[in-house]
Amino acid sequence: MPISISMILLSSQLIVPIADGVPKFDIARSCKLDVAATAGLAVDQSIKSCMNDEQKAKRQLASQWSKFPAAGRASCTSEESVGGTPSYVSLLTCLQFGQ
Repeated sequence: MPISISMILLSSQLIVPIADGVPKFDIARSCKLDVAATAGLAVDQSIKSCMNDEQKAKRQLASQWSKFPAAGRASCTSEESVGGTPSYVSLLTCLQFGQ
């Protein structure tokens, strides 16, 4: 069954909003889940460190977002949204390796 042009245009519109700006992730939730999955530092210290890393990566993404190709932004954002614990650090890494 051939794909109509309207289907292609409609599906391409789903990607554009994702790539327009840095996505909003719940980093507090992600950090809590990540810390719960690991051992080592005290929980409060680990969460604080994770939050600091995530906020730093988010600021870096905000300043560099438009410099990454739109297709890479959409692809990395989609990949990062899978699994329930999105991370700005991982998103930044994905975008940097995509260049």
